[in-house]
Amino acid sequence: MKKGVLLVNLGSPDSTEVKDVKRYLDQFLMDERVIDVPYLVRAFIVRGIILRTRPKKSAEAYKRIWWEEGSPLIVLTERLQKKVQQLVDIPVSIAMRYGNPSLEAGMRELASQGVTEILLVPLYPQFAMATTETILVLAEKLRSTKFPNIRFTEIPAFYSHPDYVRVLSESIKEALQEKDWNHILFSYHGVPERHIKKSDITKSHCKIDGQCCQSSSPAHQYCYRHQCYETTKQVAEYLGLKEGTYSTSFQSRLGRDPWLQPYTDQTIENMAHQGVNKLAVVTPAFVSDCLETLEEIGMEGKDEFLENGGSEFHLIPCLNDRNDWAQVLSRWVSEWAAEPESVTHV
Repeated sequence: MKKGVLLVNLGSPDSTEVKDVKRYLDQFLMDERVIDVPYLVRAFIVRGIILRTRPKKSAEAYKRIWWEEGSPLIVLTERLQKKVQQLVDIPVSIAMRYGNPSLEAGMRELASQGVTEILLVPLYPQFAMATTETILVLAEKLRSTKFPNIRFTEIPAFYSHPDYVRVLSESIKEALQEKDWNHILFSYHGVPERHIKKSDITKSHCKIDGQCCQSSSPAHQYCYRHQCYETTKQVAEYLGLKEGTYSTSFQSRLGRDPWLQPYTDQTIENMAHQGVNKLAVVTPAFVSDCLETLEEIGMEGKDEFLENGGSEFHLIPCLNDRNDWAQVLSRWVSEWAAEPESVTHV
């Protein structure tokens, strides 16, 4: 069997034109694992309400962060792919869960090179039904209907893998080396609380009460909230951060249902009011800078902090195409490729 690798990221509109942003948002928000309500209700919410006004606003936001080469997320993923490809002996392709290049296109590119066994690498450190799970579900659907001769090996969530913790920690250390700061905020993408409970394989452990994430349970294998807090904890230990100098929050909520708290925007405002005048923010739910990091945090979050009394705000870049991150991925790939059978080693 010939092996290949598919690096899968979230995705991006093809351009900053409203029509392209609308098409992208429709595909994203109509995913039943993103807005997990019955189809007709989801269609009413998305196509009857959100897509009437949101695309124009989102298009303006994308224009603020768009690069000359295109979408930052796409460009950075391409750069990462090229670096990994230079370090391994098997084909490496990229795909996006939403937008282009599609998951089907990525699988087809590998299949055209004779690949029959694919290592799927969702570029999300923490597992969530709206990120990792939706990639795996669509990939299996495509495999069974269009690529029946292909086998998958899925790389598990790497939120606490020593290699990931090390490169994330080193990236933070480098970014703050010559910066003066009072507090580091670990801001993760938010999800509805019901997603946490739906992902609970024990059907009883996750109560989101401040204690369940700290007590051992098989539920943690798929608990996004636990995995976020564990990433923060391990990075803080690696960097030797003192208690009270860092915290965790969750950004980007939609609708009126309760989402994971504390909310990032409220946290940033409160910190400015409470005397934190030099704030650094890192976004470990993303490995590539994108709209949610560059615009929501780097622009909106910064403005909010400064307008409420803060004096310095620093957005720490994602891992992007850092050499040490590419080396970690290439080592995971090479170890998998060397196995005689499909073995998930990470």
